[in-house]
Amino acid sequence: MSDPSRPIRTAAVIPAAGRGVRLGPGAPKALRALGGTPMLVHAVRAMAASRAVSVVVVVAPPDGAPAVRHLLDEHPLSDRTDLVVVPGGETRQESVRLGLAAIPDAIDVVLVHDAARPLVPVETVDAVIAAVRAGAPAVVPALPLADTVKQVEPQPQGTPERVVGTPERALLRAVQTPQGFDREALLKAHDTVVEGEGATDDAGLVERLGRPVVVVPGHEEAFKVTRPLDLVLAEAVLARRRATDGYV
Repeated sequence: MSDPSRPIRTAAVIPAAGRGVRLGPGAPKALRALGGTPMLVHAVRAMAASRAVSVVVVVAPPDGAPAVRHLLDEHPLSDRTDLVVVPGGETRQESVRLGLAAIPDAIDVVLVHDAARPLVPVETVDAVIAAVRAGAPAVVPALPLADTVKQVEPQPQGTPERVVGTPERALLRAVQTPQGFDREALLKAHDTVVEGEGATDDAGLVERLGRPVVVVPGHEEAFKVTRPLDLVLAEAVLARRRATDGYV
């Protein structure tokens, strides 16, 4: 993966170009306030909290890079973490590809993190990085499922759907981010796999190349803020952290 004579460096890419329509009208999801601070700022801080991460690349809406840069400059990181903001594309895969292009050559490990997962603990970030450094081409944090899952024949929304199978729950995991990658493996996946070929995350792109993907334990607080109820839960988690851990 890298020259053993030099230290392994890690960068995080945060695609934040989407609008997040399921949260309702208003600002793009990544810019919604959580505890008075935009979710994107929390997500950037979560990546920078790892001492292994030396660069964070934020992929902004195509016409919003200057505004996002100004926003992040109002919430500066420590001097040990560089921050880069680039305009994104029309799709998530295109935006991640543009973020990868902005990573310095010295980087060996790349994290891709959802801006809508603002509260992932640093222990999860470090576990993902460690697994990539140990030799895995792709690593995802994940949790066992609490609910039974049914496979159905899809129908228009609101129409009853026939169940066609019940996957064994013990074999399934709910995947979170940050997902971690050997840089060359992720670049090859983005260069090779055509958009829309069935992969719904970056690890899926690597899977399409036949490369192994491994799972490390995720965390309950790394949930994705997608709907209004998620935002209520995130506010509660943040309030507890501020009361007990001195989180800012």
